[in-house]
Amino acid sequence: MNQSSQPGGDNGAGRDLSEAELSARREKLTRKLDEHRLSEQRAEARQTSSTGAGMAQAMKLSSEFIAGIAVGAMMGWLLDHWVGTSPFGLIVFLLLGFAAGVLNVMRSAGIVAELGRPGSGPEVQKKVESRGSEQDSGDK
Repeated sequence: MNQSSQPGGDNGAGRDLSEAELSARREKLTRKLDEHRLSEQRAEARQTSSTGAGMAQAMKLSSEFIAGIAVGAMMGWLLDHWVGTSPFGLIVFLLLGFAAGVLNVMRSAGIVAELGRPGSGPEVQKKVESRGSEQDSGDK
């Protein structure tokens, strides 16, 4: 009685076939693992770059906010020393600096449109859009 560990029987051809199948399955699994590792590396690289960009944006926004408050406080302090209205100038200009800092942060974040600047109003945007479509049609 010849006992075989393979379900295909006791001849050698069944064993060779199963080894070839196992080899093919192993290669397929290796390819899938490589693809999975590659996708994980890409996702990690995207996360790292987005984290760096987020940190840069946070530093920019916080520095603009602090700068607005610092400039307002400095102007108020100088006004108090020059005119002699201590502490009212400092308080008023500190509040103005706070408001200016909040406005700068909102502008940088894109929440508030910069309407005070020339060339940023809605009518200017319409002109720019119409010029872009005219230039596109002229190129063709």
